[in-house]
Amino acid sequence: MIKDNLTKPRVLAFKCPPDKPQAFLWDAEVRGLAVRATPNGKPAYVFQRTFRGETVRITIGKADAWSIPEARQKARELQRQLDEGVNPVEAKRARLSAAKAEEARRKVEAITVGEIWPVYLTKGRPKGKSAFRPRYLRDLKLMASPGGQRKKRGEGETLPGPIYPLLALPLADLDEDRLLAWYREQEQRGREQAKRALMMFRGFLRWSASQPEYRGPAKAAQESARADSLMAEQPAVKRRTDAIEPSQLGRWWAEVLTLPNLEVSAYLRALVMTGTRRQAMATLRWADVDLRWKVATFTDKVYGTRTVPLGDELAKLIDALPRVNEYVFHGRGKAGHIVEPRSSLARTTRAAGLGHVSIHGLRRTFALLAEEAGIPAGAAAQYMGHSPRGTHEGYKPRSLDQLRQSINRLEGHLATLTCG
Repeated sequence: MIKDNLTKPRVLAFKCPPDKPQAFLWDAEVRGLAVRATPNGKPAYVFQRTFRGETVRITIGKADAWSIPEARQKARELQRQLDEGVNPVEAKRARLSAAKAEEARRKVEAITVGEIWPVYLTKGRPKGKSAFRPRYLRDLKLMASPGGQRKKRGEGETLPGPIYPLLALPLADLDEDRLLAWYREQEQRGREQAKRALMMFRGFLRWSASQPEYRGPAKAAQESARADSLMAEQPAVKRRTDAIEPSQLGRWWAEVLTLPNLEVSAYLRALVMTGTRRQAMATLRWADVDLRWKVATFTDKVYGTRTVPLGDELAKLIDALPRVNEYVFHGRGKAGHIVEPRSSLARTTRAAGLGHVSIHGLRRTFALLAEEAGIPAGAAAQYMGHSPRGTHEGYKPRSLDQLRQSINRLEGHLATLTCG
């Protein structure tokens, strides 16, 4: 039977505040077992004994959920733990902690790539950078797009991006076999695109592995993405060497001058005269050009921005362009600047009897021209925005005036090749 401690004050376990009276009804059969009546009117079974000089109290459960025999059995189990030197309160706390950790682990393992991907687009960033470049961010979104949109060019709808099939998969399920199957499927659409998709996805996994909440499964997936079987599937890297040789510049230059689009003609020539990256030149704003002092500030993927002097001829070329909008090389599309000059470049190279030359090939053309003009390698590298590669290349920061001498020297050599 249960003894009512209200009639036997000597067995009260502890004193209660006067505004929160609690009653303990102690069991006469099992020592330490009691029913505690609380102010909210919901009694519960508790077990209380002394262990190593301290009072140990643990709640067994609500009285309406446990029968007296069940509560007694549980109390005996708790007493056995004490007899074995185990504190049941600490054991329960450890079990709850382990259960909580297990639940968190299961939640992490269940999280899908699609749940993390938007976070990556917002918070992710490449090594050494504060954020993704707009163009790369756009490509990331396209790689994971569901497709189904009407094509801007041609008939039909767009296909899902290469990374889209991975979005529905839990991060923890991205093992070597699954990634290899995905990659082979994407290869059917195009090897180069599949290779770029894998590169971008590796960047996503690298960032995910750096986040504490995704670290476990992300690290495992990161290792799978670097597996030998996956690496063996990728096409060999072909170093591109396309460029216009200095001896060919005269014929090509003459063809560029015949282009009906003045801005594109000036843009292509400016690329050869500066070695600037195509997007940096295309997005050059009038606000970033000072024709009085003949300097321009370009966006730069290495340094963020890069200020260089303009050669005398390039300054004249830019000054002659119409000021249509904020961009020096304005375009007729939504972007407001030149976006796709490849068709014009292809037209001029064909007319000049040259092979394929890419837009980036004009950057290599500048490097060849600078070498032939006798420009120090370090000066040419600084002007192009290359990262320093060591003193053996003669790279040291040069002032604008020093660079101006080099670029005017290059323009002089270019004039002998194109005006002969």
